Amino acid sequence: MITDLGFLEPVTRMQVQVTFMRMDQPPATPARALPPGWVLENDVRLSLTQYRTLHFGVGRNCCWWMRQVLSDKALASLLATAPIKVGLLREHEHIRGFYELNLGDPQNINLAYFGLLPEAIGLGVGRAFLDGVLRQAWAYGPQSVRVNTCTADHPRALPLYRQMGFEIIRRVDEEWDVPDRLGLDIPAHLRC
Repeated sequence: MITDLGFLEPVTRMQVQVTFMRMDQPPATPARALPPGWVLENDVRLSLTQYRTLHFGVGRNCCWWMRQVLSDKALASLLATAPIKVGLLREHEHIRGFYELNLGDPQNINLAYFGLLPEAIGLGVGRAFLDGVLRQAWAYGPQSVRVNTCTADHPRALPLYRQMGFEIIRRVDEEWDVPDRLGLDIPAHLRC
């Protein structure tokens, strides 16, 4: 990969299948409650360092690299000017997950990022967390809510999205050159 400075840097090439999904109606079931002591915070402002730390913590095992490769200046500009809303999942004072809604197309809101920190996976909060995020997205009045997942994401991501009402639109095979300097955990079966 050629960097902004014009030199090559070591990368790991990986092959993923990206699944594009859409939900055309808000959840019809009653809202799912988070366990006692857990809360969803919507529209939070994070510092650049907080965002990077949280994004890396949630996305490290899922190869979330596209934001991590941005310079501080580019990422700060994006966070300050892009039509995005960031939210957190907290257990008491501890952050356990985060999400990001892209409102660039208000009629087709994109759930750009959604995930739990590793220590929160398996605690039974993912479904209620996603339910709360989807209700927040639908509160903006779109015609649809979209999400993408890929074969690098947690294996339960795609089934969970389908259970929550997302339908598959299409699948695309992609190859990514992920900079080694990011320190992401790229599974052996996805390496080219």
